[in-house]
Amino acid sequence: MQITLKAARVNAGLTILQAAEKIGVGKDTLIKWEKKPWTVNVLNQKAISDAYNISIDYINFLPKTRI
Repeated sequence: MQITLKAARVNAGLTILQAAEKIGVGKDTLIKWEKKPWTVNVLNQKAISDAYNISIDYINFLPKTRI
């Protein structure tokens, strides 16, 4: 099972500002990524995984699918 990028941040106990600082990006970039996680490149996915202390395999970086 995978969780959203925002859920991963919240589970890590980080605010947008704290998470952005740990990842090394601006808060506006992180907000954009939480809305459109498929725009995050592989290097930044790894940085997020490390900052949130969660395996990259458990974060959903794919777009929402509509049924």
